[in-house]
Amino acid sequence: MQEILNMVEKFIFDKNSSKKWRAGVDWVQYAGPYFGPEEYVESVKSLLNGWLVLGECGIRFEQKFPKLMNKKYGILTNSGSSSNLIMVSCLTSKRLYNLPKGTKVITPIAGFPTTINPIFQVGFEPVFVDVELDTLNLNLDQVEEKAKEGCRVITFAHVLGNPPNMDKLMEIVRKYDLILLEDCCDALGSTYDGKPLGSFGEFASCSFYPAHHMTMGEGGFVSCNTQEQEIVARSFREWGRGCYCVGKQANLLKNGSCKKTVLQLVAFTS
Repeated sequence: MQEILNMVEKFIFDKNSSKKWRAGVDWVQYAGPYFGPEEYVESVKSLLNGWLVLGECGIRFEQKFPKLMNKKYGILTNSGSSSNLIMVSCLTSKRLYNLPKGTKVITPIAGFPTTINPIFQVGFEPVFVDVELDTLNLNLDQVEEKAKEGCRVITFAHVLGNPPNMDKLMEIVRKYDLILLEDCCDALGSTYDGKPLGSFGEFASCSFYPAHHMTMGEGGFVSCNTQEQEIVARSFREWGRGCYCVGKQANLLKNGSCKKTVLQLVAFTS
């Protein structure tokens, strides 16, 4: 195997070394995937190992990535869109907030569809607020007015990694006891007053689509504050399954089981 990996590494290094860029002539590629030898080697290694779904490397990633958003827990998903759906779905769980259908959710009128779609998908009611033309971020005066009308949740995307006034927003969140969900699909690595975006809300989503800051080809992530939130989010991802030993290489054991209960409909029936 090592001989194959060494050949892959040399091939990609030589391929990238031959690329030239001419100032004033060639386009500047501002987005899209860039894979160096390390990424190709790890991809081929996964193929040769024969395990093409969430495994040991993915579990390590789940343990490390939340720290970028000052959170302790998180799960990998197949996309940022699915991450947003899982975040909103978690609010319906009896183990967490148990919000009923018809719950009012504040969200901006201008934004990406998959920030809004989960609101409809779980049966909540969107309450739209306008955006500021210079930033395309939330009009916070309208947010406060809508919060007075009995809204329970607020969700929005940080536009191109640029947040609204988070000091003012968090004052509103605390004053009206709102649940904040942050869509950070464009905001990985962005900060507000030294705090990473994604650290303000109960949940935060991220996307690994090729146009974003880092990519797995596809993929997404849900970060959260508590282990209970992670258990519920993982259960939604796994269609009701909830395994307590996921962080200890569950499903990678030789006998396929840790001998604890694996099928637990924690998100739906507890």
